[in-house]
Amino acid sequence: MTSSTTPKVNPASFARACVEAFVRGEAPPSPPAEPFYERRAACFVSIKRRNGDLRGCIGTLEPTAPSLGDEIVHNAAAAAFRDPRFYPVRPDELPDLTYSVDVLSPHEPATIEQLDPQRYGVIVAAGARRGVLLPDLPTVRTVGEQVAIALQKAGIAPSEPFQLARFTVDRYRESEDVANGCC
Repeated sequence: MTSSTTPKVNPASFARACVEAFVRGEAPPSPPAEPFYERRAACFVSIKRRNGDLRGCIGTLEPTAPSLGDEIVHNAAAAAFRDPRFYPVRPDELPDLTYSVDVLSPHEPATIEQLDPQRYGVIVAAGARRGVLLPDLPTVRTVGEQVAIALQKAGIAPSEPFQLARFTVDRYRESEDVANGCC
């Protein structure tokens, strides 16, 4: 986490509260009334099983909602119910899930030499096809691996011309309880 504005309520705990409400068929909680949540920013919400296996991950590269709080609500629902790689989250799974929220900086054009998979996320693009990979993933150690995975996700052949962009994230995990806050 590198943000200069530290929220009192951990964004990952807020994402959990949203998913649990959605699974119970309830309205999600309102975003915390904090400047952190009131600003506009893109984010990804990741859901994992306690063993570390991915269970859902959906996000935005640019803000689409009026506030980061609303962006988290939307992406939490999408990660839980609309990630095409997984079936919708069921009530019996809730105790075994963990959450993280990555708040993205604006992305900028980059060259391959300007990438670092521990520091920067990557966006590859060729026409309308785009692939994204968040930074600092434990299984991605090199720029080549990072770009190859993003290209594969986008359906772009490595031999095709493509553009690169990079971004940083402020990552919030439930285990890093910001102020022991929860929604």
